[in-house]
Amino acid sequence: MIQTQIRKLTRAAYEHPRSPVLGMRRKRMLEFMRRLSPKPGARILDLGGSPEIWRLTEARFEITLVNLPGGMEQLAGARPETRGDHTIVWADACDLRDIFDDQSFDIVFSNSVIEHVGDAERRRAFAREVRRLAPAYWVQTPSPRFPIEPHTGVPFFFQLPPQVREHLMERWREALPAWAEMIDETTVLSEAEMRELFPDGEVFLERAFGLEKSISLYRCGAPN
Repeated sequence: MIQTQIRKLTRAAYEHPRSPVLGMRRKRMLEFMRRLSPKPGARILDLGGSPEIWRLTEARFEITLVNLPGGMEQLAGARPETRGDHTIVWADACDLRDIFDDQSFDIVFSNSVIEHVGDAERRRAFAREVRRLAPAYWVQTPSPRFPIEPHTGVPFFFQLPPQVREHLMERWREALPAWAEMIDETTVLSEAEMRELFPDGEVFLERAFGLEKSISLYRCGAPN
């Protein structure tokens, strides 16, 4: 099935050291570094991320990763767990009030996560937590204007007529149910929607081959 092959290609694209996708991620991280200028050792909260993206930068920070409990780890609860150069907290990034106080970090970072958190109310809750937890932030999401939709590999998937999308989803639910569930819960966001969620942020539009690939809203202001 073509979607199985796309998933294999996607995995290779993120893992191979010469991958153009990995190269674009490296450029994105350079842009993050250039615009927010985090100091070595800065306290950074990564919502929904993984350690790998931080290995694309030469600087080293105090990284805390927040991810939902379960999955491969099969760990429950919101307890911190230190692993090498980062700490993992298993919790819902849309509500961290019982775990972190206001302004607990220098920067909140999130890469391709906000489109997966749920409905409009949960996206607003996610944005509130981003702005509550640090004076500076960087939140990125794929652009709906890029021809190849990154989650499905289908050109402009979320702009297709509903009946066409549903036909494709029915096939995927049979062959790849867990993956299809992820697509079902994905909502692509426009620049206007991102600006509404982060009204105090500036916009960075990442481009690939001259086309708008992703949208990042960011705010500077990490303390000296």
